[in-house]
Amino acid sequence: MKYGQFCPIAKATEILGEKWTLLIIRELLMGSTRFSELQRGLSSISPALLTRRLVFLEQNNLIFKKKISGGRGYQYFATKPTEELLPILLSLGDWGMRWAKDYLTDEDYDVDFLMLYLNRSIIPENIPGKEAVIKFKFLDIEDNPNWWLLVKDKDIDICIKDPGKDVDVYFTSTVKTLSDVWLGLTTYKEIIKTEDLLVVGHKALTRNITSWLSCSPFSTKPL
Repeated sequence: MKYGQFCPIAKATEILGEKWTLLIIRELLMGSTRFSELQRGLSSISPALLTRRLVFLEQNNLIFKKKISGGRGYQYFATKPTEELLPILLSLGDWGMRWAKDYLTDEDYDVDFLMLYLNRSIIPENIPGKEAVIKFKFLDIEDNPNWWLLVKDKDIDICIKDPGKDVDVYFTSTVKTLSDVWLGLTTYKEIIKTEDLLVVGHKALTRNITSWLSCSPFSTKPL
């Protein structure tokens, strides 16, 4: 994609403007390094397209890769030019919350994506004992409505099968409801009052949810 202009915005867009490119950079800056981790954060991207985008980013000095020690494949890391995109992406996210959130559709609410971001939003040090089992039941999903987050110190795992452990706190809602809370379009307190979200469990976890489960960095609602 070439614009044939010497404008720096045009030149930057030639590198960053292809579909998925900024989202790949988002995932890299959030700590994803493996191909499978990038795929999970990008959900519907095909492996072939992700491969092409990674090759393009490497050719343009936005990422570098390292062979996985003792394994197959590579890990991908941001270069300094990519790291300098972080404040730009944060500003873009703020703009999206102000001006693009009204264009959200039902198709945008994806349970895999939500659970990935809930996983990333856990603050283990604020969980008593730094260990907990959190169960989510989504009322609008027929196949695999139950999900678990297993927290042990800094290790946080997502499960779609019952891990056979005692649950410390239960969340019951729709994917859209919990997504809207995480985005900051509403709060836990507001949505619990409407009974669109049910939270049951140990008081240490249910009393102040956002102390251990943070919302989106673009949230505009007070915690």
